[in-house]
Amino acid sequence: MAKHISTTDKLRAQSLNRTGLEHYERWELESAITLFQEATRLDDTEAEYHLNLARAQVRMGDYEMMLQALGDYIGTEQNQELVSRFETLFSNALDDVEIRLTNVMPQQGVSLEVVGSAIQMWVEYRVTIGKEYLDLSRPEEWSAALDYTVRKVNFKEVPLNNLAKWYKTTEATIRHGHNELVKTLDVMPCDYRYYRGNDNPLDKLVEAAMMLEELEERFRAA
Repeated sequence: MAKHISTTDKLRAQSLNRTGLEHYERWELESAITLFQEATRLDDTEAEYHLNLARAQVRMGDYEMMLQALGDYIGTEQNQELVSRFETLFSNALDDVEIRLTNVMPQQGVSLEVVGSAIQMWVEYRVTIGKEYLDLSRPEEWSAALDYTVRKVNFKEVPLNNLAKWYKTTEATIRHGHNELVKTLDVMPCDYRYYRGNDNPLDKLVEAAMMLEELEERFRAA
């Protein structure tokens, strides 16, 4: 028997989901997660709420809770193509993109930590795009774009034509994939999520900003 959700609860859940998306876009992740969780509590039959919760969890870096939310999403999503796509995230096997990353990057002197960073970026991208179409017909293009993006984050750049040769793709498609990753995941230089060096230069910028704020407060103090 289908679970009965009152009209009041459905409307309240819709409102919470909309507000949660606003917080999500502003990177107010803790409040977004709380709002999505309450939306799923009120109406656990709506697949979108579970997926949005998973997207917020992965952006927060909580993979365990992300997988739990994805499991709930898979149980409520009617589109079997989407279900199949997200089910692969529960597999221990590498997909075609990850296989290429693990084959090419170590051969070109990239550490396993940075290879893992590229795989992490791929997982986060697949969850973050939600129901948007994902073309997996040419995995080498995604692999090259991930390699390129993670190298830039970690200051390990190589000529773009080298990457195109290693992955048997073109420079234009690598640039396109890179721009898509940066836009969707809001990737920045030395991004804490994907940087694997010992000392992150962003730490110095944060320290400098805090010092400047303290100096300004002291300067303005009566």
